[in-house]
Amino acid sequence: MNFILRILLSAIAVIVLSKILPHVSVDTYYTAVIVAIVLSLLNLIVKPILVILTLPVTILTLGLFLLIINAIIILIADKLIDGFSVDGIWWALLFSLCLSFLQSIFFSLLKDNKKD
Repeated sequence: MNFILRILLSAIAVIVLSKILPHVSVDTYYTAVIVAIVLSLLNLIVKPILVILTLPVTILTLGLFLLIINAIIILIADKLIDGFSVDGIWWALLFSLCLSFLQSIFFSLLKDNKKD
């Protein structure tokens, strides 16, 4: 149940960001749910591989290269999903930062409701 709530909250965050950011678009709510699922799968499978492969660069940049890895994950999702588009690496980077921020807010609200 918690996983489904997290996916739905991520989908809401994707929709909100597609309304705010001009170069990010999502066609339907169903597409936003698919984007949330694909991003969670990419973060589970692809991100650890990319982190290991780029470990020297990540160490040299004191971890800032992880932001680029997150943007690459967003661009991979853009290529995989019809109806979701991000125009370039810089918009993917901004989308990634804003998505992380919104998800942290939404997930903290989910944890607060769990304690009651």
